[in-house]
Amino acid sequence: MSPEYGVILDVSAGEAAFDREFLERNGHPVLVCHGPESTTCPILEGRCDKLDQAHGVVFQLDLDRPEHRAVLRRYQQVVAPDVPLWAAVRPGQDVAYQELLAGVHVVVGEPGAADLDALAALVEAADDTRFE
Repeated sequence: MSPEYGVILDVSAGEAAFDREFLERNGHPVLVCHGPESTTCPILEGRCDKLDQAHGVVFQLDLDRPEHRAVLRRYQQVVAPDVPLWAAVRPGQDVAYQELLAGVHVVVGEPGAADLDALAALVEAADDTRFE
């Protein structure tokens, strides 16, 4: 795997995090955004520099919070169709927000190695077709 494989954006609040090192060891740099904790999320105001660099997104904000649902909706609107968008949700949120999560790959709980490997494979496949 070559190091030019795509950047993955981790959108997570505070200390919530998947094993970023797994992706980085496999050639995928990971950018971190902690969402709209203290300010309005830039994606809601138009553009997000980190998203502009991303070839894949793992969304881990709390869908029980209206502002976090707004951020996910905006990601769904602006993320290119060939950029994998994943949401790691708490148990029950996959059912409670089923309509919002339509078209998003959903992982209940923290993404494990198999989930991250699958995400990396999707990013690599999209990169391969994008740069042919």
